[in-house]
Amino acid sequence: MAEPTRTEGTSPAEQRPAEQEPMPWLEELPPRKIVAELDRYIVGQEVAKKAVAIAVRNRWRRAQAPDEIRDEILPNNIIMIGPTGVGKTEIARRLARLAGAPFLKVEASKFTEVGYVGRDVESMIRELVDVAINMVRTEREDDVYPEAEARAEERLLDILLPPTPATTPAAAPAPGDKAEGGRPLFVVSSKGDVTAKPTEADTETQERRRRTREKLRQQLKEGKLEERDVEVDVQQQSFPALEMMQPPPGMEGPDVNFTEMLQDLLPKKKKRRTVHVHEARRILVDEELKKLVDIDDVVNEALDRVENHGVIFIDEIDKIAGERGNVGPDVSREGVQRDLLPIVEGSTVQTRYGFVRTDHILFVAAGAFHVSKPSDLIPELQGRFPIRVELSPLTEDDFVRIMTEPENALTKQYAALCAAEGATLEFTPDGVREVARIAAKVNEQLENIGARRLHTVMTTLLEDILFALPDYPTKQIVIDAATVRERLAKIASDEDLRRYIL
Repeated sequence: MAEPTRTEGTSPAEQRPAEQEPMPWLEELPPRKIVAELDRYIVGQEVAKKAVAIAVRNRWRRAQAPDEIRDEILPNNIIMIGPTGVGKTEIARRLARLAGAPFLKVEASKFTEVGYVGRDVESMIRELVDVAINMVRTEREDDVYPEAEARAEERLLDILLPPTPATTPAAAPAPGDKAEGGRPLFVVSSKGDVTAKPTEADTETQERRRRTREKLRQQLKEGKLEERDVEVDVQQQSFPALEMMQPPPGMEGPDVNFTEMLQDLLPKKKKRRTVHVHEARRILVDEELKKLVDIDDVVNEALDRVENHGVIFIDEIDKIAGERGNVGPDVSREGVQRDLLPIVEGSTVQTRYGFVRTDHILFVAAGAFHVSKPSDLIPELQGRFPIRVELSPLTEDDFVRIMTEPENALTKQYAALCAAEGATLEFTPDGVREVARIAAKVNEQLENIGARRLHTVMTTLLEDILFALPDYPTKQIVIDAATVRERLAKIASDEDLRRYIL
């Protein structure tokens, strides 16, 4: 079984937060709590949040159903319809942050970029499996991480204080030998093993080594040896010549990875490296985690999660919808829809880790549908997305809430950026209202790009301040309505400038 590769350049300790409480599984949360989690970052769109919360909770309800009907309960896939920038993709991003279920976001337009064929549609399932394997492996590594750290520390102490060479057979006493006074020089165990009896000098040496080892252990814990150089044997992870044989992303075969196959056949080479203690610890912990985590068990758990709890978010699905019967480039759109149909409908996909059934994977699609409409999708695909929710355009009041209520509001983000320079950035209520008014006005007069317009307005508003922030005369910056009008008046009044800048 080929082992999935870890993110290059990061250690297990670096990949996990220092102190992070385990989040509950998304499906274990009641629908109201799922909506409450989404409310922390997304303003409005209650209909879409409610539909997503019900669909996700139904996964848990299905798992509690009797065996005879469990396989008959199929997920209710969702299409979210609404203009760009109203929160469709943000709902998907926040769902992905809630732990437990494997989640993947793909763009339907990616499947039409290369000629008429584009990427292999089944690649989304293979990518979801990779996400699930990384998720399960990280969970298992978290469980055994203290043990891996302890093992790595012992190996590190062995490197810092190499063990003394064992007594050679020539120097070992013969079973019949006796010391002065007739005392035996060997000890016979209950199993019949004969070992040399340690002398008083040997006991003293061992005690001295033990004290030295404990002293080194204490220095390691206090961080006094972090910059000391040690030599470690590192197994060569990849072969550059084989990387060139990899097919392009999305065009790989269903179940054969020749690079991994050849790497398994080639002998494992170890390379001795001289590194600092902190780097050696990372390498040794990584090796111990691989020994402690059973990759076959990880794969089995990951495949089960994909089949019963997986969620795939298909963005920009309107880009593959068009009036049926057209000729020309549009044939690729209908072709992609027909390729998507068996995946959404329920089929068996072959991956490098085994077969995956897609019958119970939840699919959430989203699109602006400016030019096309959901009814332009082929009827079979429409039938596989029975729940349709429309997201409403954002108003000026919504912009005010977006800038103040969410935990990741733009005003809070820019305040954090200014705090890095020792400055304090504060937006007054009338200043927030003025920014929202200008953003809503520009959306009405130009293309409506939703909340993304706030980014362009805020960037233009704070550009000079951020540029001169290190040498800014005052470290207390207050943005009120007068400041907003002053800085944006010329652009907001000039239609040409507004078109190109905002």
